[in-house]
Amino acid sequence: MNKKEPRADGHIDVENHGAVLVARIDGGPHALFDAALTKQLKELVDRADRDPNIHAVVFTGTHPDRFLSHSDVTWLQQGGVGFPPINTRIAGIVSRMARLINKVPIVRTLAGMTRLKTLLQLDSFHATFLKMNASGTIFVAALNGSALAVGAEFAWACDLRIMADGDFVIGLSEVLLALTPGGGGSQRLPRLIGTQQSLVTILEGKPFTPAEALAFGAIDEVVSQDKVLARAIERAEYLSLRSKQSIGAIKRSIYFGSSLSLEEGLQLEHAEFLVRDQSKEAQEDARVHCRNGGYWRTPVIEPRDVRTRTKHRPCRWSIKRIDTHLM
Repeated sequence: MNKKEPRADGHIDVENHGAVLVARIDGGPHALFDAALTKQLKELVDRADRDPNIHAVVFTGTHPDRFLSHSDVTWLQQGGVGFPPINTRIAGIVSRMARLINKVPIVRTLAGMTRLKTLLQLDSFHATFLKMNASGTIFVAALNGSALAVGAEFAWACDLRIMADGDFVIGLSEVLLALTPGGGGSQRLPRLIGTQQSLVTILEGKPFTPAEALAFGAIDEVVSQDKVLARAIERAEYLSLRSKQSIGAIKRSIYFGSSLSLEEGLQLEHAEFLVRDQSKEAQEDARVHCRNGGYWRTPVIEPRDVRTRTKHRPCRWSIKRIDTHLM
């Protein structure tokens, strides 16, 4: 009797396209998300956030018909072995404890040698998604195929989602396995398409077609499969022309401020504005604006066939009039 070959760990291959990185996610023959991908994703997001020369990251899958499927069930099961049944309140305490442990390297290393290892990996996964939301780097999901469960949650943690047209789907199917979303889907999807529609689709476990996802606002564009990556890079390059610090401030104001009370959200926006207003970059642009008598520099992408583009797209600057009395 032949022994079953162990599944190879997932990995992420990164390509440099100027200020844009293209990250190809390989989850094996079933496009699964596992502990190895969690670690590599964290390292990539940390690098992109820290490096001032990286302005955007485009994620796509290597599987011919899938962006990412669900998490590796074996990995998740390992995290539940050896623990007694707990209620939601205790689980919440354990989750917060994992977040604190992950913030202290020495304690994290020691705890990683215990049964807490998988719990810490899952917490790191959530922390990485939150860092993507707070970062000045633009993250784009180039959905080359279906994105289910954590694949959908990954896409919704990105800033833009470009999906392939065809017989593909995106959604949360965890309820069909007697589970619930665990990668942020129950929180991020309602922020995209609303509470009631999210509730119905998560309860049913029925994913969206590309057309449905676009209509509801769960994705941003639908293009043919052979153009998904090129279009995602195009959008990433365009947005990467903006100030990385300003992009970070805007993302934090929207992702985190919009869920606060109006007063608290306005305070967060005001704080981000004050920091940017005093920056050398913003002060210099303000001086340019004044010297041009109310004219503003606007980035313009030179037209090019997206099917043949392989390098960082050239751009030029145009001067457009802005009516200052409207500002």
